[in-house]
Amino acid sequence: MTLEKILDRIDADLDHTVDRLFDLLRIPSISTDPAYKTDCDRAADWLVNDLKTLGFDASKRPTPGHPMVVAHGGDGGPHLLFYGHYDVQPVDPITLWHRDPFDPALEDTANGKVIRARGASDDKGQLMTFIEALRAWKAETGTLPCRITIFLEGEEESGSPSLIPFLQENKDELKADIALICDTGMFNRDTPAITTMLRGLCGEELTVTGPNKDLHSGMFGGPAANPIRVLTRILAGLHDDNGRVTLPGFYDGVEELTDALKAQWEGLGFDADGFLGGVGLSTPAGEKGYTALEQIWSRPTCEFNGITGGYTGEGFKTVLPSIASAKVSFRLVGTQDPHAIRKAFRAYVADMLPPDCSVSFKEHGAGPASVMSLDHPAFEQARGALSDEWPDAAAFVGAGGSIPVAGYFKTYLDMDAMLIGFANGDDQIHSPNEKYDLRSFHKGIRSWARILAAVNG
Repeated sequence: MTLEKILDRIDADLDHTVDRLFDLLRIPSISTDPAYKTDCDRAADWLVNDLKTLGFDASKRPTPGHPMVVAHGGDGGPHLLFYGHYDVQPVDPITLWHRDPFDPALEDTANGKVIRARGASDDKGQLMTFIEALRAWKAETGTLPCRITIFLEGEEESGSPSLIPFLQENKDELKADIALICDTGMFNRDTPAITTMLRGLCGEELTVTGPNKDLHSGMFGGPAANPIRVLTRILAGLHDDNGRVTLPGFYDGVEELTDALKAQWEGLGFDADGFLGGVGLSTPAGEKGYTALEQIWSRPTCEFNGITGGYTGEGFKTVLPSIASAKVSFRLVGTQDPHAIRKAFRAYVADMLPPDCSVSFKEHGAGPASVMSLDHPAFEQARGALSDEWPDAAAFVGAGGSIPVAGYFKTYLDMDAMLIGFANGDDQIHSPNEKYDLRSFHKGIRSWARILAAVNG
């Protein structure tokens, strides 16, 4: 059977596969620091050259920032677009690293061997699982499994400023039947996951101004409006006693889970007590009537990320402040409209303002949630393939955070994405001593080979 031969090839070539990954990890492609611009170019060139060895028509595409890598290969079958990013986070503080972050090595740990280096998990190791699966496929069959476009970004860790313009300018070239994104992780070490729901985000900063200067609280306390008191009253009114957000229309576009998906999530055995206990908490505080996992993956939230006003230095100062400010973020699900929510939030704040107070606002991003349609047969095909490789059955999961590129593919390329990755929660992806389990790398390659076989019938 061809698949078994491909899997055997992956096993036999693992040492060489790791060596290739190490070559890529040695390139310090830190996109946010201009000092590493040349290294980002080097990483793009390395990937272009590697993809050419597999028969891809690969090229480095310029942008106002770091280049994109685009490659086309194969024919027949479904057309797949694979996305990853070759840039990495800065390494600061360097003193907390146990070794040079760009000198990769295999290390023994309590959970087995790991690949230790910046970018090992986020995202070079992950993107190479797909490329190495293609390498094994090509070695055994002489061809690529189907029509494949590779799309690798160099600015993901610095806000992707060139991504949307590039998608708009190249949408006809990049559009495929479905996208594959590898920048995600496992549910746990034995349970692979396909992320099908990503929350959106709307960020707002508001500043309430009262008197034209700070005042003595003994002289003015009482008759003078206090911006901190006004602000905290506004914030307190954003939730009711059941933890629901009170903005009019906030829940427009929020759908309940299907019974099948809810049962699948319940079967994952998520330990809410352990989840909260790990951060020193014990009592769920979110929207009543929903489990902790449902709150994280499928329910919208309003959270306060920072609040300032008055005297915050050492000691005590009896001041009545002139201004008070807060940063507020809304995590969104379903088809909630971030712009409508921003408008509703500002209207609510304006209605709550007393005389003698004014408010100003500052936007901090707005993006809708991404919800993938499971009607595409590739989702169940991939779930079955992953289940064949790992000890536990694969699950369709949500994500509390946001992966903007998935939404961009939907918005600009009208294409759903399967988000499949093999990272673990302890990979320390933005911290010192980042690692990627060798098991994740090895079985990740085998997983992609199985998925490619499944989606090709």
